[in-house]
Order: sequence, then C-alpha cells, then structure tokens
Amino acid sequence: MAQEHNYTEENIRSLDWKEHIRLRPGMYIGKLGDGSHIDDGIYILLKEIIDNCIDEYVMGYGREIDIEVQDGLVRVRDYGRGIPLGKVVECVSQINTGGKYDSKAFKKSVGLNGVGTKAVNALSAYFKVEAFRDGKVKTAEFERGNLLRENNIRPTGEVNGTEIQFRADEKIFSKFRYMQEFVESRIWHYAYLNAGLRIHYNGKTYVSKNGLKDMLERRTDGEHLNYPIVHLRGDDIECVLTHGSQYGEQYYSFVNGQFTSQGGTHLNYFREAIVKTVREFYKKDFDVRDIHTGAIGAISVRIEEPVFESQTKTKLGSTTTSPEGASLRSFIVDFISKELDLYLHQNPETAKELQSRILQSERERKEIAGIKKLANQRAKKANLHNKKLRDCKYHYCDSKLKPELANATTVFITEGDSASGSITKARNPELQAVFSLRGKPLNCFGMTKKIVYENEELNLLQHALDIEDGLESLRFNNVVIATDADVDGMHIRLLLLTFFLQFFPELVRNGHLFILETPLFRVRDKQTTYYCYSEAEKQLAITKLRGKPEITRFKGLGEISPDEFSGFIGQDIRLEPVVLSDDSHIEKVLEYYMGKNTSERQEFIIGNLRTDLDRIAASEALAELHEAR
Repeated sequence: MAQEHNYTEENIRSLDWKEHIRLRPGMYIGKLGDGSHIDDGIYILLKEIIDNCIDEYVMGYGREIDIEVQDGLVRVRDYGRGIPLGKVVECVSQINTGGKYDSKAFKKSVGLNGVGTKAVNALSAYFKVEAFRDGKVKTAEFERGNLLRENNIRPTGEVNGTEIQFRADEKIFSKFRYMQEFVESRIWHYAYLNAGLRIHYNGKTYVSKNGLKDMLERRTDGEHLNYPIVHLRGDDIECVLTHGSQYGEQYYSFVNGQFTSQGGTHLNYFREAIVKTVREFYKKDFDVRDIHTGAIGAISVRIEEPVFESQTKTKLGSTTTSPEGASLRSFIVDFISKELDLYLHQNPETAKELQSRILQSERERKEIAGIKKLANQRAKKANLHNKKLRDCKYHYCDSKLKPELANATTVFITEGDSASGSITKARNPELQAVFSLRGKPLNCFGMTKKIVYENEELNLLQHALDIEDGLESLRFNNVVIATDADVDGMHIRLLLLTFFLQFFPELVRNGHLFILETPLFRVRDKQTTYYCYSEAEKQLAITKLRGKPEITRFKGLGEISPDEFSGFIGQDIRLEPVVLSDDSHIEKVLEYYMGKNTSERQEFIIGNLRTDLDRIAASEALAELHEAR
C-alpha cells in the first residue's frame, strides 16, 4: 500500500530565477564536476561569458578580447558595443531579458535564450559587470545572484565594451580548479573559428589567419599525414580533412563559433557527406569504417537560431539552417559533394593518396576478420567463466539513463588480487566496475591492431569497455587506471596509456581516461586521522597532531582496507585526467615514452613518483636492471 503524503497549496513553491538555477544547476550548465573534464561546469561558465564577446565580434564590433584566470577569479573584457547602460542589471539578473531575442541584432548568435550570463551570476560567489558605452560606465556587483551594490552611470575614459568578473561558488563547485590545457584549448577554438580575432589570455595572444586549416596543422604538426590538408570554404560553412596513420577517427565540429564537443547533426552530416563523395568519386562501395579510419577533420557552420540538446550547447540538434526550414543535411552534403569532388579532380595526387589510405584500412580490416571472430568467441567464453570484470548495474551507453548517472559510470583498471579485491569491496556496484589485470600488460607500441585480438588480456579489456568499433557503445564514462604509486605501478600505467593511445585515441581525446590518486600516508592519533597524498601533506598533518602520531605508508592499493578505500573512490574521489593538449601529438608521445629512449623513460618514471623514498628505490632498481643487461 502506497504511503500517504499530504499534497496541498503549501507544497507548491515559486522559486525566483537565481534559486531555480542554484537548485537545478545541471539544467543550465550540465554536470558540475571539479574541472577535471573539459565539459565540467566551471568551463561552461567561462564559455557563456566568452560567447557573448564572440557574438559582438561576429556582428562586426571589437577585434580583441582580454581573458584572465588567476586563482579561480575570471575576468573577461570585450571591446564591442557594451551593454546598454540602462539595462545592465536586468541583462545579468533577469531571465528572458537580453538583446538576443532581436534576431536583427544577433542573427547567427551562439546563445539565444538569454540564460547564460544569468546562470554564471547565480552560480558565482562573486560577480561583477561593467558596461562601457560612449564615454560612460555602469557597474554592478552580485553575490550568488543577489545584488550587492549598483553604481550610478558615470564618465569614463574606457573604450566601448563589457567586462565581467566572477568567481565560481565553491558551495556548488566543490574543490574546483581550472586546468590550463582545457582553457587554452577552448580559446584556440574561438581563434580558429573567428579568423583575425585577437584573444589575450594570461599574457599570451591567440590569433588565427587561416581558420580550421591552422587548427589541423597545429594538431598534426610532426605527425605522418597521408596527404596535404584539404581546406574547403563557402558561405556559412568551412571544413578541413586529411588522413593520418592513427587508428580511429578524429573529428571536430563547430556551430556559430561554438565548439560542440559532443558533435551533433552537423557532424553526422559531414561524416555522411565524406562517405558519399568518396564512394562516388572512386566508383566503389567502400566500407564506411575504411573511409573514416585515420580521418582527421573539422566542420564549422553558421545557422540561424541553432537548437542544441542542452543549455551547455555541446551537441547540436538542429536539422534546418533557418526558421524557414532549409535542410541542414542538404546544405552540408551538397557542399561537400561538390567541393570535395572538385578538389579531388583538381588534385590527382591527393586523390591517389586518399584511395591508398582507404585500401590500407580495408586490407587490415580483412586481415584481422578471422582472428577477430575467434577472439570475440574467446571473450564471450571468458566473461562466463572468469572474474576479470566485476561489472556494475548501469552503463554509460544506456540512452535511458539519466545524465548524472551516466556521467558517474566508472571502471577501475587495476592489477593484482589484493588491489582489485579492495576496490571491489569498496565500490558502488550500481555505478562502479573493476577490471583486473594479470600482471603487466603487453607493450603494444608500434604494433598493429591485430595484436589486440591475439592478446587475450587486451582483447578482454576492449570488450569490457565495448570500444571495438568506436565510442558509440562505450560502457563507462570514466575509465580509470588504478595502479600502485611505485615504479611497477608507473610502468603498468605507461603500458595502459600506450594501449589506449595506440588503438583507441578517441577515448583519450574525448576526456574519458583518468588516473586514480590514492593517499600515500595515513597519519593519526586516537582522535583524528589524516590521509595524505604527498610528503608535504604528511608533514602538515604531523604538525596538526599532538604527540607522536602513527604513520602508515601505503605501498600498494591492496594495503588500503575496503572501508578506507570507499572514501577514496566515493564523493571525494581524486581523478587526474589524461589530457592531450593541442600541442600533444600521439606519435611523438608514444615514441618518447615507449620507444628506444629507455633512459629518458626511466627518468620520467622516477620523476613522477610522489615520494623521495620511491624515487630512491626506483633509481636503485633501474640501475640494477641496467647493470644486469
């Protein structure tokens, strides 16, 4: 029998704008996060403010933007028209108030709902807006959306524009930090999509002359490309394409100057158009996978009133280019079909190299077809009879799963029975899984994907994640490498990184790979316990405790009890993201860490251990190994 609950007028609540945003922040900025993922909330706050500056530039006002991020405080200054002085407070604190509802003023704007800046205001412990317009300035300051002070309009010598300062509220964004790589990556995207715009960020200037071509050249600098970058431009559309030697595919998509990290309809149509054009040009029905394998490309479109799948604008849902209903699919497919076909006819050498790359992928796919079938049978049998994967109840690929649950799905990849046993007992079985390695995984540097199916350990790992044919069916949002903080653990970590970078780079580029940080020491007396992640934290803990505390050094994950482990993989979990910045090139990274330069790799392993004792022990062990050889 259902429990009775009174439901009366007293249960009905009316929230003001800031209360609703603070109560349901996910509706406005997606997941909160701590800054370890590029789509975490603090970067959405920054994006919302910069988007307004970009809209001014697109409309022809202001050619520079100043951005500073220091100790959590963000300052963004544009040199556009400036918010009309009589409406400054309303524009940053009243939902459904703004200039973007006037389509004549902002015809192809990123933000059209008048929500972004208000969300930043409501979710900031401190927020300040200054509008400079025609020799006058209006200033207002807020605290968590509440107006603190408002200055009267006064004269100024500043040029026109708007300046916003804010500090994200730590009551909502717990222990957040801005990662330099993520901020810089977003700023580069703005520069590439707005050729000629100069963005000054923390003393460095970002500018692009050739748009998306500059982006691909920077991302592929020094890597082997099968043919020169194809760069196509038209009215409201720009795209670039090439093929490299890596596995998987690497596409980027943009709408109205906004980076859509999760793609959307425009990216789907772009990929479709490439397949269509290639098949028609070569008059052969190539497999889709062979055409996209090794592809590196990007597309940017500008459309009226874009429809995104969420307020964070990371995935486009539009199927039309304007309110009149012109097809976005036809716009993209027709453009690519015409311009890419023309380019291939005019550049026969490029056409030859593209065909060669596709045929190479086709040969490799057919070569491993038999091995793949046998490996899949072994994987299914292994899943029935062993416990390598302690699975969880919910999975990232479940379309019916709520976003907050999908984002929390995690698999810990660890080595050894004791470590996997501790994590298994401490985990949340609904959202956290454990994959147990048997010793050190194979060093697959320089090998072909055939080895993934021939090596049982690697084959079972790719099946556990379900990434064999791409990320569409990825079962866990967070793939976490959990190894001991010693030289062996660091070596296993490098071997796993090699595996993912070599064969599944899109897993890394899309922000799914992390390193688990666990405490090195436990410092306690009879009343208080401190868990310390570094020597400095240990020394601080010792000074806080009276008398002679008990100090325990956790040499391996298996030495941490399940009860303690639950605190380290729960709400306060510390994950270090594996980030490939715009300057990171996979071939160079793998060659440096897994190639013949063993001394440099040894120095890296030793240098990244977290205690002096570990470094000394590692140095001695590596020296003995060197002498033995």
